[in-house]
Amino acid sequence: MLPPILERRRIVLAGGALALLACRPGRSIAAADALQLVQQVHDRPAGRDVTTVSRMELTDRAGTRRVRELITYRVEQAKGEYASLARFLAPADIAGTGLLSLDRADGSSEQWLYLPAMDRVRRVASDRKGGRFVGSDLYFEDLQTRKPEADNHRLLGGETLDGVAGEVVDGVPVDPTRSVYRRRQLWIDPQTALVMRIDFFEKDDSKASKRWLLTTRQRVQGYWAPIDSRTLDLATGNETRLVAQTIKFDRKLPARLFTSRALSDESIEAGFRP
Repeated sequence: MLPPILERRRIVLAGGALALLACRPGRSIAAADALQLVQQVHDRPAGRDVTTVSRMELTDRAGTRRVRELITYRVEQAKGEYASLARFLAPADIAGTGLLSLDRADGSSEQWLYLPAMDRVRRVASDRKGGRFVGSDLYFEDLQTRKPEADNHRLLGGETLDGVAGEVVDGVPVDPTRSVYRRRQLWIDPQTALVMRIDFFEKDDSKASKRWLLTTRQRVQGYWAPIDSRTLDLATGNETRLVAQTIKFDRKLPARLFTSRALSDESIEAGFRP
């Protein structure tokens, strides 16, 4: 039996042992098995809230690198509803820029962007979900919580990735108008319920346009946490790397932190930095 703290509703798409759902001869590929596996990822123990201080490295195909520092807060406000606030801390030309995301139980999401130079909060239009978040290889859609039921899933079989025996699941949006991607392929470690790799297909069902890789993971306060990840633009060769430097779970973050006021008033958010 899990300790009470692990019994809370979990955060993060992206615990406990799972039976491997490997494709065996004579066994049909069951959509129910694939959905169950993705649901385990969605429900993975990750605390009621989490605060992460990260380093973001942007590298273009020429090898030119830009480094940024940011802090993110994430909380489950109600069953099936999540909120997150991200703020850049450095360098000076981007410091203060923030993004507030509210993900509803019905699968819909709302996002607001704060740009210090304009000193205003503006809503991110739904048709901009494929827009790049402050010049990185992350789309606004990538920063939203995706419900397992938002896609039709299919189990493709077992595959070993970097020495980890996992399962590959293909997901196609139930409603194509609600995603910039035509499909996603996820490499999942059933033992930790962590996603190890995601291939994103935007315009071509047979050729991925982008790839996300989890290169380092570790236990923090008893939870499995992604530490080092890379997002690769397969067309341009650009890369966005995120390295978590500080992670703190279950700090009892208040609802007032996830508001447009806290987004635009950095002094409110700054009081919660670890």
